[in-house]
Amino acid sequence: MTKKNKILPGGIIDKPGSSKDYKTGSWRSQRPVWDKTKCIQCLVCVNYCPENCIPLKEDKRVETDFDYCKGCGICAQVCPVKAIIMKEGK
Repeated sequence: MTKKNKILPGGIIDKPGSSKDYKTGSWRSQRPVWDKTKCIQCLVCVNYCPENCIPLKEDKRVETDFDYCKGCGICAQVCPVKAIIMKEGK
């Protein structure tokens, strides 16, 4: 195999935790809106968030970290009391 045809390995993460260096929230076309009055603090949304952008403070969920939220809507889908709805816009 010539150098020109060499296949290089991809997907190598040489520095763990580097995703925090890249704020990806600007990709979002919808944003989750959390109604604190409806929330029962079951934390299902926290467990399902693929970006880990629903932080906890003293074992309770707090506002979404919009620097990293991509607006996938999984949190709204899994909320058993519909305390999260998706709205258009960033």
